[in-house]
Amino acid sequence: MSTVELRRPPSGLDSPEVPRGSREFGPRLRGAAVRYGPVLLTYGVLKLAGFAVFMYLLDSAGDFRKKNPRFGGGEHAWDVLASWDGWWYQQIARHGYDPALEPVPGATGLITLEGNSAAFFPLYPTLMRLVSECTGLGLYGAGMTVSVIASFVAALGIYAVTEQLGGHRAGLVAAGLWAVWPGSGTEWSGYSESLYTALAAWACHAVMSRRWLTAGLLTCAAGLCRPTAVALVAALAVAALLSLRRPADGVRLADRIRRPLAAVVMAPLGLFCYLAWVNYRMGDINGYSKLQDGAWAHKFDWGVHSFNVLTSIPVGHFDYLFAMPFLDVIGVCVVLMVPVLTVLLLRLRPPAVLVVYTLLSYLMVMTTQQYFGNVSRYLLPLFPLFIPLALAMRRLKWPSLAAVLGTAALASGSYAGYVLFELGVP
Repeated sequence: MSTVELRRPPSGLDSPEVPRGSREFGPRLRGAAVRYGPVLLTYGVLKLAGFAVFMYLLDSAGDFRKKNPRFGGGEHAWDVLASWDGWWYQQIARHGYDPALEPVPGATGLITLEGNSAAFFPLYPTLMRLVSECTGLGLYGAGMTVSVIASFVAALGIYAVTEQLGGHRAGLVAAGLWAVWPGSGTEWSGYSESLYTALAAWACHAVMSRRWLTAGLLTCAAGLCRPTAVALVAALAVAALLSLRRPADGVRLADRIRRPLAAVVMAPLGLFCYLAWVNYRMGDINGYSKLQDGAWAHKFDWGVHSFNVLTSIPVGHFDYLFAMPFLDVIGVCVVLMVPVLTVLLLRLRPPAVLVVYTLLSYLMVMTTQQYFGNVSRYLLPLFPLFIPLALAMRRLKWPSLAAVLGTAALASGSYAGYVLFELGVP
């Protein structure tokens, strides 16, 4: 009687041959979960705590019920999140653009032009429209989905940059600071701050990792998100130039400059193409700037307005342009904190891309006439400022760290959310 020899399959496998990629996917996924799971959890818990306080304050005060849904009002507390700029983004997602410089009849003051959606950059509303069409969500839900997901991507980018300079624990703290920073109320709202910060953080990380083409593409995308991307474009260009000073290691000069040069060429395309298109449609080579000035009174003024605010508030005067006392006091605190944190950042000798991005972004905000109370929102993307704080706070034990960040998270519902949306003009 013959017998058949049964061969046992290799241990842990159901078949003799399993593609190598399949065998490696599981461990990689588990490794990513172990590394990045705490980052997402830290940011999510802190942000959710602040968001819950924000919603509670809105509902308990009830002031939003008396306001126009377009200007900080609505039927429900969460409607406030898609007001102000959020209303404009929804209009773009629904109707597209029609750039024009339309005078306000008889106007002679600061506001002489009708507001136009061309003042708002296209990447965020485009993603809103795409998510809405793919998921069936309304534009409000789609916008919130884009913002929330982008906020977590930004937290991961901030972690990745900080982790390279200060280790895992510092990266976790930096992600937590992103959740509680002044102005962070816009992270989970119909605004583009989360998307822009995600692109900026990962672009800087790509530069630090010498992945030049990735950095160029991300910076190009950031230029389709916010005009302040000009600071990111300049930061990438400086980093690319400095990269040529590194040892050649036997590599030809042409090979060393090809990718950085390609990144420098790609980086400004998003910003340049959108502004060129808007100006062309308006029939004015400076149309975008005229729209910002005439419809929103936002213009470059060499810092005159910022100086007026900074010299008025310390003596209790609120007779300057666009005064909003409570919000402006928070703005002054943030503005004065930035130079201190910048000095601490410079002492760490960080990569040039972080330094240039931070300094230019700060200067662009401070030399522009605008609602001063909004500086906490405009300065929110300056994530490199989190790094020196994160490196200092990483020495705290976990209970102390949880107490500090947890308290800030609860307080952020007011100073980073309610004050911005309800006591000011975000």
